Amino acid sequence: MRFWPGVFVWCTLWPSALSVTRYSIAEEMEPGSVVANLAADLGLDLGGLAQREVKLDIFPNKKYLDFNKKTGELYIVEKMDREYLCPAKPASCFLKLDVIIESPLRIFNIELQITDINDNAPYFRRDRVELDVSESATPGERFSLPNAVDPDVGINTIKTYKLSQSEHFTIETQTGSDGTQYVDLVLTKSLDREENAAHSLILTAVDGGVPVRSGTASIIVRVQDTNDNPPRFDKQTYTINMTENSAIGTLVMKLNATDGDEGPNSDLVYSFTLYTSEKTQDVFDLNPNTGEITVKGTIDYEDMKLYEMHIEARDKGTQPLLGQCRVVVHVNDMNDNYPEITIQSVKNTVHENIPVGSVIALVSVSDRDAGANGNVSLSISQHMPFILNASLDRPLHYKLIVAEPLDRESAPEYEITLIVKDAGNPPLFDNETITVHVLDVNDNAPQFPQSFYTIRVMENNAPGALISSLTAFDPDLHENQYLVYFIIEKEIANTSMSMLFSINPENGNLYALKTFDYEIEKDFLFHIEARDSGSPPLSSNVTVHIIIVDQNDNAPVIVSPWRAHGSVVEEKIPRSTDKGSLVAKVIALDTDSVHNSRITYQFLQVPDATLFSLDQYNGEIRTMRMFSYRDQRHHRLVVVAKDNGEPALSATVTIKLSTVETAVKAYSDMTEVPLEYDIFSDLNLYLVIGLGSVSFLLLITILVTIVLKCQKPKASKAAPPCRNSVASERNSTIADSTLVSNDAYWYSLFLAETRKGKLVVRQPVPKGSRYIVSSIPRGTGLTDTSDSAASTLQVRV
Repeated sequence: MRFWPGVFVWCTLWPSALSVTRYSIAEEMEPGSVVANLAADLGLDLGGLAQREVKLDIFPNKKYLDFNKKTGELYIVEKMDREYLCPAKPASCFLKLDVIIESPLRIFNIELQITDINDNAPYFRRDRVELDVSESATPGERFSLPNAVDPDVGINTIKTYKLSQSEHFTIETQTGSDGTQYVDLVLTKSLDREENAAHSLILTAVDGGVPVRSGTASIIVRVQDTNDNPPRFDKQTYTINMTENSAIGTLVMKLNATDGDEGPNSDLVYSFTLYTSEKTQDVFDLNPNTGEITVKGTIDYEDMKLYEMHIEARDKGTQPLLGQCRVVVHVNDMNDNYPEITIQSVKNTVHENIPVGSVIALVSVSDRDAGANGNVSLSISQHMPFILNASLDRPLHYKLIVAEPLDRESAPEYEITLIVKDAGNPPLFDNETITVHVLDVNDNAPQFPQSFYTIRVMENNAPGALISSLTAFDPDLHENQYLVYFIIEKEIANTSMSMLFSINPENGNLYALKTFDYEIEKDFLFHIEARDSGSPPLSSNVTVHIIIVDQNDNAPVIVSPWRAHGSVVEEKIPRSTDKGSLVAKVIALDTDSVHNSRITYQFLQVPDATLFSLDQYNGEIRTMRMFSYRDQRHHRLVVVAKDNGEPALSATVTIKLSTVETAVKAYSDMTEVPLEYDIFSDLNLYLVIGLGSVSFLLLITILVTIVLKCQKPKASKAAPPCRNSVASERNSTIADSTLVSNDAYWYSLFLAETRKGKLVVRQPVPKGSRYIVSSIPRGTGLTDTSDSAASTLQVRV
């Protein structure tokens, strides 16, 4: 007979029925343990067994038992596990085996009952059980738990279940119809996932064996969320300070609302509420997922100093819940606005005589910034005749007033630059320029470049010739600058200045109306006035001194030795005349100025250059040696008198000199005292008549007046002319006489005295003294040298 677990198969080997021997042992006996003495129980001879073959046929085919032929005992070879041999957990578990003994063949059926011991602890097929329980579950709800398994049977199997301590859960067991115990987890108290999202429990299964064995399973109760918590912000109001002009994208803050729920119930979406203005939403951006608030527009303190955002956080539950907060952003001012200047009114044109203190402009300043950034000051960039006065009743308002008298001639225009500056760090500036044009008033009299003009006019000028241009300057403008020139009337010698000179009233050109003669008129002194066209007109005058410049227009006139026009002067001298004796003296006069009238004398013709010498400055002709018998008795000398003009003018005189043997007293030198003698001899009478004629022609009277006023005599030595007269013809000798040829004054005096019948002789005296002019009475001889014979005119030089 063979069998498998749960299946019994009976195999009949022989037709006769077999008896069954039963034994009972406990499972898990140690190998070698004796089950029974088969030999004794079956009545087998031990002695004969040794020669016989004994076999054990055990089911399953596993050698749990063996037979000892010597002792006849059935013993355990391998531990037997009842739960393995009888997995179906029957009430009784048998191990069946056949003992086969050959020679002769005998078969014994043996049943070995394996009894249970508590060798297995209860266990759960899943040692971790996870339950999802909604937090909205009500107390009393039951949740099935897996049963524990115990391979043992009977009393050794599971007896009871235990649950670890929990205020929310307990267990209840129920026994099925098959006796199986079922365990339920019972909710005893409402769950709150936000308070405790998971509950860890230990379920213990305890058997009834000795010793008691148990098994445990971990039960994790996950509380499933329901949307029962609204989102919450940690503050109801957030206050943020931000600087204006923050860059776009700058993070303002990150909102972090919390939701006690989980899953979609805790996923939040942020948004502005209807209480947030559109202007605020244009400046700030709210990320709906992260809650970040960033700058997306321009933050301008001057536009808005405070922004208020109302924000809500809404979860994604089936029935969404929401929470709200308020974000207040205070904008901090930056010095980002330049101060401004406003010109409220301005006078761009003023007269230069505007009174000091007059208002030119009204100005106001402003700055959109706040605090120190908005504190502004106004000033003028540079020193000008203007100042700013702050208004007392209107802050930040100023008056631009005249502080000093204005002068258009100094500054016809003012560029007044007003600079406004705030007190920020760094400060910001702005400027505004006011242009003020200064209008002219007639406050300046015409001015000549010089206060005194000396104008030289060449004599013999053409009438109407331009002699100079006198231009005055008037710094005023327009009609105040238009000048009119005229000569202030003045009479000279019953002649009005307007008859001598004329001035162009428009440009100041001065013209001579007549031809001037230096020998008659040497200068003119008068005033010219320049008058502007302003109202009232202003004027100034200047002194003009016209000096007539001499031209060399008068040739020298030889007055000594005198001769009729075109005639030859004859002179006689003793042949015994010594070397250096004065033979004759040529005197020439020139009415031109001193420079042009400076006369020099030269021989134009001389027969013997070794015999006679001519002093080029005083015209004295002297002998250079004594006469010899070889010398001719008659000598023709031609003397030219040349002035210093350009070109030079000249006059000539021819002297026919004859030598005689009669002794004639030599002319004394100029060191003798001048004598007064009668010159009205026959020869000298012609001289006087000639000199008188020349005086009349040259208007001696006018010359004397002018010379006495304008010139002083110059000291010079002049050699006296000499003339020899034969004693038998004249009975007198012409004294040595001198007349200055280049001095009109002496020339005039000479003529005057001549008219009185006297010859004027200028005698040089020691240097540094004075000239002595003597008038010599007519009929006086050359030998008369007494001091009483002469009346002397002394002139200090």
